[in-house]
Amino acid sequence: MNRSVPALTVLGAAGLLLPLVPLSSLSSLSSFSSLASAAVAEQAVPVLNGDFADPVMKGDGPTTVGIDHWTGLNQRYSPAASGRTDGSHGVALQKDGNTLQQRLRGVRAGARVTVRYEDSPAVSKECTGEQVVAGQPYAVVASGGPVQELTTAGDPDRVKGTPGKGRWTGRGYVFTASENDPLLTFSSRVTDSRTHVTCSPMIARIRAVEVPPAVDKTVSKTALGTSEAYKGNERESTLHNAAAACNGENACTFRPDTRTSFRYYDRARIVGEAFVNCTRNALEHSRLLSYSERAHDSISQTYADAGLALNEVARLPTSGDRTEDEKRLKERPMAAQFALAYEKVWQRPWQWFSSDQRTVVEKIQPGEVSWVEMQPSRERVEGWFVSKKDDYRLHAVVDGPSRAVPDRLLQRTGPMSETEKQRCAAARPMTTTPVGADAPASSSDKGLLKSPASRAADVQAGIRSVLLN
Repeated sequence: MNRSVPALTVLGAAGLLLPLVPLSSLSSLSSFSSLASAAVAEQAVPVLNGDFADPVMKGDGPTTVGIDHWTGLNQRYSPAASGRTDGSHGVALQKDGNTLQQRLRGVRAGARVTVRYEDSPAVSKECTGEQVVAGQPYAVVASGGPVQELTTAGDPDRVKGTPGKGRWTGRGYVFTASENDPLLTFSSRVTDSRTHVTCSPMIARIRAVEVPPAVDKTVSKTALGTSEAYKGNERESTLHNAAAACNGENACTFRPDTRTSFRYYDRARIVGEAFVNCTRNALEHSRLLSYSERAHDSISQTYADAGLALNEVARLPTSGDRTEDEKRLKERPMAAQFALAYEKVWQRPWQWFSSDQRTVVEKIQPGEVSWVEMQPSRERVEGWFVSKKDDYRLHAVVDGPSRAVPDRLLQRTGPMSETEKQRCAAARPMTTTPVGADAPASSSDKGLLKSPASRAADVQAGIRSVLLN
């Protein structure tokens, strides 16, 4: 880069001198610890084509062909024509309300994002000295952040007909994302109608980092949030088109976000019945327990929350009906795309559903109750279905039974509840004796019934019976 103004000077003047915390927060050792933690937690954000190198351009420019992954027909200059030595291209922001925009992929709402880039007054030979002598105004804003009004460095030595050499200055913009995949926007503030269309402020070498929000692991598997779909930098109103774009064996690739994916134990639930021992003796017996787990996904939940029928191509094996899910597992390409990506990242197969049977032996003391609880191990995977052309992206969260750690079976005994005590104390069901209920028992019925002959007598009789000739 040529003739660069020191970046820290400009950041300080803009109130963005790093570290990005109020000076008052540095009054204690704990604050320094917080700073260290924040520095460690900072992660790179992918800014696609941040050097504006694609598509490959011929000549030095300016050209107004669309820049890959960016929205807005702005004018691009080669590194040499931009006055840069790092290989990055310069982009002149068109006036008349045109913008340069890109959504920052993978950034979640609540993330603290720092965007770093460089700006310069126009290098176009159409500029007059008057137009660039005091710098050129522009604005930068992102979803959830303030509009930051800036002016490039001045270029007082310019003469019309002579290209500029670039006065590149390091800048920084910090914001807290108010939505997922926040939109970053640069806009020219040049409004003078006499200014040539190519004589406008320039942007180059955009980079970003974030401190992501903490993962909320308390979210229920039945309320995984709203899935979102994008085409390029535009948010889609429905998930239909993005899901349809993935309806082919290799049409999409699932990209899991390992930062927000995790394993956990679900809430315990009782499996089978509770066995109440109302007797005076300890009881021991065996019983067979059967249990099963299913998967859930945010795509189907988004359709359900909107009151829409689930699009066939978006049906992952998460219906809870084993027969239906086995059918979807074979027929739905998105299920295979997800499972393949999961296995590549975590080196083990994904399972959409599971079931098992166990025989347990229970020993229940008098006055106690026995029951079995299960805590299933589960995994939650967040990520994106991305089409091969990277035009459609569909965000999804899938929560299913885990192979990584075993389920927990808790065999438990405990005292009876008050209701169970009352049940055990209840009298045995009986019927009444309507006549002579209080009379003494009648005489014995001995001799009134015909008693069967003694087998022993028959045997003896058989022995004494002899047939004589």
